[in-house]
Amino acid sequence: MRPIQPVYISGTGAFLPGAPISNDQMEDHIGRVHGRAATVGRRALRWNGIETRHYAVAADGTPSHSNAELAAEAVRRAADSAAVALNQLQHLAAATTQGDLLVPGHAAQLHAELGCGPLEIASFQSVCGSALMAAKSGFQAVRTGEARQACAAASELSSRWFRPSFFEGADLTGRKGHVVLEAEYLRWTLSDGGGAIWMADTPARNGVSLRIDWIDIISLAHQFDPCMWAGARKADRHDLKQSWSFSGPKAAFEAGAIALQQDFTLLKAIIRAWVGVYLQKVDEGRIDPASIDHLLVHYSAQSLREEIISLLENTGGMIDEARWFNNLKTVGNTGSASIWIMLDALFGARDVKPGERLLAIVPESGRGLVGFMQMTAVGPDGDV
Repeated sequence: MRPIQPVYISGTGAFLPGAPISNDQMEDHIGRVHGRAATVGRRALRWNGIETRHYAVAADGTPSHSNAELAAEAVRRAADSAAVALNQLQHLAAATTQGDLLVPGHAAQLHAELGCGPLEIASFQSVCGSALMAAKSGFQAVRTGEARQACAAASELSSRWFRPSFFEGADLTGRKGHVVLEAEYLRWTLSDGGGAIWMADTPARNGVSLRIDWIDIISLAHQFDPCMWAGARKADRHDLKQSWSFSGPKAAFEAGAIALQQDFTLLKAIIRAWVGVYLQKVDEGRIDPASIDHLLVHYSAQSLREEIISLLENTGGMIDEARWFNNLKTVGNTGSASIWIMLDALFGARDVKPGERLLAIVPESGRGLVGFMQMTAVGPDGDV
């Protein structure tokens, strides 16, 4: 039996396509449904706190990158950061909300884009939490000695979902003819990008690496209906036999079942459940809030951060806001890619020192899921 190996993040990479798009530019960039301004737009921007974001689709609808290409750019940058050649990669795990094709999986498309030799791949399709699913796959491969070098990538090409053609001709409008909130809000919140972490059984030769202490992923799908979904009408999302694949793509589109949507009433209940899972881990001693030097929390909107903080302030689980790090305001909400884009930016914004502890938290509204990854910064010799 192989001994359990320590696993280190020896490199990170992030890729954001094109120039940043400001709030004043974004609606003309993604397109106005039926040529009209969205009634929810400014309100959504106040909720989410985003000021700029990136799109891999031009204002005329021409794509600059595929989803796999976004991920590939991030992987290459992670390999450069780790000072490792791509042909040394043995395990490639890829995460996304929706790949470029329905079949095959996102990891196969990413592998083809990278063009490196034969290796093990794993595809994870969920929402934001799929990033940690991919990370755990690579972590376990290195930890058990099945691979010495692994990469977990996550990418999103959300802007293609938000072109007017996704909404015009579909039953997604309210009484006044505007797109319903469940679909419209996401148009103003999600954007494009790729992120990746490189994992190895030894730390990087230079600088600071992150030893992965543990990764926990908790699904609450047994408690909740889908909260963020695509492929069914709102009324049918709990009944998989009513999904788009049974009615056919044309009928599903006309019924408004193809667009990505979110249930905001249900989201409020799921937020409390996320916080409950976190506090349980604090009570069990799995997380020690006082020991966390850098906290990275993925959230889709500034308003959600404020709600999470309000739920934590009167508990023993609150981590001082001065230790929080997030770049939502400048890069937007890139879904599954957000946590790796955030981690990559952390190293450019803060002086992470050996011995410091980092905690990444990724809540997912899909059907209620939350993931945690704890890391310890180490030097080239692996010491803290």
